[in-house]
Amino acid sequence: MGMRLTINGESRDFDAPLTVGELLGRIGLDPARVAVERNLEIVPKSTFAEAALSEGDKLEIVHFIGGGSHAANDDNRTDGFEIAGKTYWSRLLVGTGKYKDFEETARAIEASGAQIVTVAVRRVNVSDPNQPMLTDYVDPKTYTYLPNTAGCFTADDAVRTLRLAREAGGWDLVKLEVLGDQRTLYPNMPETVRAAETLIKEGFKVMVYCADDPIQAKVLEDMGCVAIMPLAAPIGSGLGIQNPVGIRLIIEQSTVPVLVDAGVGTASDAAVAMELGCDGVLMNTAIAEAKDPVKMARAMKLAVEAGRLAYQAGRMPKKFYADPSSPLAGLI
Repeated sequence: MGMRLTINGESRDFDAPLTVGELLGRIGLDPARVAVERNLEIVPKSTFAEAALSEGDKLEIVHFIGGGSHAANDDNRTDGFEIAGKTYWSRLLVGTGKYKDFEETARAIEASGAQIVTVAVRRVNVSDPNQPMLTDYVDPKTYTYLPNTAGCFTADDAVRTLRLAREAGGWDLVKLEVLGDQRTLYPNMPETVRAAETLIKEGFKVMVYCADDPIQAKVLEDMGCVAIMPLAAPIGSGLGIQNPVGIRLIIEQSTVPVLVDAGVGTASDAAVAMELGCDGVLMNTAIAEAKDPVKMARAMKLAVEAGRLAYQAGRMPKKFYADPSSPLAGLI
């Protein structure tokens, strides 16, 4: 007796009943490299062999594998920052989307010096399960993968996505973003707060994309978010820091890391963010859509380092009138 299943939105017929494990084998997917949701409930990997499927079941199969360790030669670094109990030495976090291929992605990430890379949870291509995956090019033993909720417009969708991510990769450090509309991609703060509350109760360590609003940022920190990530400008806009006062206020009040997220366009934008006192900067489009992504990744690395040094050094005070560099006494 056969059965029909809906897999990643497509109906497929099978000639006999299957377990989840048998289905994955039939499709040609490695169970260790995917997570499975059946009728909106996650199927634990440990039960794949016994979990029997039924006529009409709706399955989502996503790929997401990871782990991550600190980059090599960290022992001689002295200016790290801590997120959820772990120290990172690179203050530049990068995304993995929009590159022309995985090879370019890998080269750009290496040039950036980043230790943390954000990744989206997406459906497996069940029609061609042998397609290359990001993990074939960006080693999760070298980089910390940070699953995010890119493309989610409700708290429920964001929570569901990160539950799948944890099942697939085993991580609890995640980046939460709940968007308000397609045009601006600004965060929907009520939905963001609702999602954060649920995730924190479930043991996730939440780094949260939010508005550049000190009041909202404080609410999220007090809830238990491990990092606050105000936008510099709309996602993918490249406009740079639009509200330095708001971001500075968030930095001054926060006891968890503050990282500018979204809107950086070029190296000077990254330096400005770091000069304000941010603990780090997260970016994707500014590197991926540069004419030379690898060279831009290197520029961003240096800009973040320069901005951090300038912040630590303390800039000179601004003045309304000139102040000569050389003493006037003893002039001829």
